[in-house]
Amino acid sequence: MHAAVIVFPGSNCDRDLAVAFERAGARVSMVWHKDTDLPQGVDVVGVPGGFSYGDYLRCGAIAANSPICRSVIAHADKGGYVLGVCNGFQILTETGILPGALLRNAGLKYVCKPVGLRVATADSVFSHGYEAGRTITVPIAHHDGNYFADTATLDRLEGEDRVAFTYTDNPNGSARDIAGILSENRRVLGMMPHPERMAEPLQGGTDGAALFSGLMGALERA
Repeated sequence: MHAAVIVFPGSNCDRDLAVAFERAGARVSMVWHKDTDLPQGVDVVGVPGGFSYGDYLRCGAIAANSPICRSVIAHADKGGYVLGVCNGFQILTETGILPGALLRNAGLKYVCKPVGLRVATADSVFSHGYEAGRTITVPIAHHDGNYFADTATLDRLEGEDRVAFTYTDNPNGSARDIAGILSENRRVLGMMPHPERMAEPLQGGTDGAALFSGLMGALERA
């Protein structure tokens, strides 16, 4: 399987994401934000965490207008798989690939710590490696992770089983404890916690590893 990881000025989790994909068996290409095309034969695009463009204007807003994001949008529109983590989630909402927005944390402070996540659905290539309802531990590191959407959108996400993960102890004020959501076709996941930072024992735990191994296994069988 072939994964592409996008690199923006200010990305600081791109290597972590690439290593997590590689450990799950993927071949990884690093793609610079100024490139206009994704590599041929890419199965999944990873949009990493960090502080693209220094979080100026609005987190993810400048990155969402970079040349490569036009190809990421096209990839998603064609049914390609995309994983956006932290700043990557912010970028996916700014592009319109995913609904809603990530606002300033309710406590108005940067939060960096392991948190409990409940697996809200196992019905996706990203989460099928977990049992629905299971609680896992994954770290967060964000200042603007407060997920917001209007009531109709939130109802639709829950009604269509598109909430992938929820916080067990909401650290940022996110609506309905939402930590990650899926696109309508369930092939795009945006999440604020960092599964790539909990994917091998040396990181203090492996609760994030099943996301990557499950994704690679699903793509191999597809």
